[in-house]
Amino acid sequence: MKIQKFNIPAINPYKTNQLKAEQLEQKSKMQTDKLEISSEAKQLSEISPFTVQRNERVEQLKTEIEAGTYKVDAEQLASNLAKYYKA
Repeated sequence: MKIQKFNIPAINPYKTNQLKAEQLEQKSKMQTDKLEISSEAKQLSEISPFTVQRNERVEQLKTEIEAGTYKVDAEQLASNLAKYYKA
């Protein structure tokens, strides 16, 4: 009669407990993403007086264009273009 080895997996309760402890340790080491906004960035995100003036000017130009009363100063446009391309 021939005796064959059964395919019984080796059970090591200490090893399974150790693996569980390692997994818990790894989970505790994981950090979540964190976002911090500096005071300078908060200050920059606030509306500045320049932005308010610019928005008012844009609205004024929109109404002039829609009404057909907006006129382009050709000489000023040409001088501004020349300054832009010379610089």
